[in-house]
Amino acid sequence: MVFTSHVFIFYFLPLVLLVYYNLPHRWRNLFVTLISYIFYGWWKPWFVLLMFFSTVLDYFWARVIARKGATPAQRRSAVVACVVINLLLLGFFKYYMFSAEGLNLLLRLVGADTFRILRVTLPIGISFYTFHSLTYVIDVYRNEAKPAKSFSDYSAFVALFPDLVAGPIIRYHTLADQLACRQHTISRFSSGITIFILGFAKKILLANSMGQVADAVFSAAAPNTLDAWFGILAYAFQIYFDFCGYSDMAVGLGRMLGFEFLKNFDAPYLAESITDLWRRWHISLSTVLRDYLYIPLGGNKKGLTRTYINLAIVMLLGGLWHGAKWNFIAWGAYHGALLCYERWRAKKSLYNLLPRPPRIAITFLLMLFSWVLFRATDLTAAIHYFSAMFTLHFPASLLAAELYTPLHLVVMAICLLLVFQPIQAFDFSQRPQTWTRPTVLLPLFAFSLLVMFTQAFNPFLYFQF
Repeated sequence: MVFTSHVFIFYFLPLVLLVYYNLPHRWRNLFVTLISYIFYGWWKPWFVLLMFFSTVLDYFWARVIARKGATPAQRRSAVVACVVINLLLLGFFKYYMFSAEGLNLLLRLVGADTFRILRVTLPIGISFYTFHSLTYVIDVYRNEAKPAKSFSDYSAFVALFPDLVAGPIIRYHTLADQLACRQHTISRFSSGITIFILGFAKKILLANSMGQVADAVFSAAAPNTLDAWFGILAYAFQIYFDFCGYSDMAVGLGRMLGFEFLKNFDAPYLAESITDLWRRWHISLSTVLRDYLYIPLGGNKKGLTRTYINLAIVMLLGGLWHGAKWNFIAWGAYHGALLCYERWRAKKSLYNLLPRPPRIAITFLLMLFSWVLFRATDLTAAIHYFSAMFTLHFPASLLAAELYTPLHLVVMAICLLLVFQPIQAFDFSQRPQTWTRPTVLLPLFAFSLLVMFTQAFNPFLYFQF
């Protein structure tokens, strides 16, 4: 089930809220777990079994770690077992086919017989709920979080449907108190509706429209230079408004249920360097990679060379986390190289002496290049796309009639306006409610709903990760 569907908007969400607010407080976490399993199992019911299996194991690993009288060896064994089992599950479902195809390629190169590759379905959102589980158990091991008071509390945390399939990645200690006791007020509920509507409009009106442009250009056999630049600009807006829109909707739904999630985006295209960009883009993932990978590897405490190696490892694994494809690895390597260079310059970019607007423009341009690697089907396709961008070839094409329509140009202009201004939906929704807000938001929501019914099924991009 997706947030941008009539089933969710008109049936699932109203029914959930109606039942939730009429239940006694002690039953609400269990109800959240059950309806989250229904939400998640809407695609394939067996996905729920895998998540439930992982949840039960991690809940008991944490209890073992926190048990009075547990020796250091027992605690270490439990956390290692948890990490290994979770990573094995993630590795099999997400990386088995990639690894098997790579091994078959090596076998062909040496003239050996290849083997048949098992086709594995990737469970939606497995990366996100695996990170939720891992960070919980590791935090309990580090004494940075207390174990969940009950299984219903922990299962509600893992399965919480607003952020289940595409984040943000939430750490247990940020929700522990809210799972035990959370506030339900009209102002919080109305702020949740506000940010939900804004996220919904971002996805339907902006991301999906820009996605049509990006898909047309990236699927074209030979786009000219102008088309290639227009296409990658459209993709930059698509992925931002798609993912940021999902995060906004997740925050809004969380507030409707009494939860408060942290901000996941902070005007990333206003970043003045790549280092600054990674403080603003997918903040929850950046924080998890820093706290659970970069710092344990030594961070910047073991000399410059080790710092560069650690940054490179983190970004390579961050790229691989997005998917089992070589272009994701190249994307991570690209950002790792830029971060290492800026670290070498004391976290300053090569262009840090320029005025602010050029710094923002150059950083955005560097990000555009990385989006080619991210969007292309493989490295060969990415190379061809870069060639189209820099060949300076401007012949007339039939593709232009599909790309440069008045609608696409207007939406592109709106995207440019929105990404280069500092007001964020997250902050706007927290401002005091005024009587003018519904007069703007309700027509926006109604218009977005009408447009939704005209569009084909278009899931969020981060569902695949």
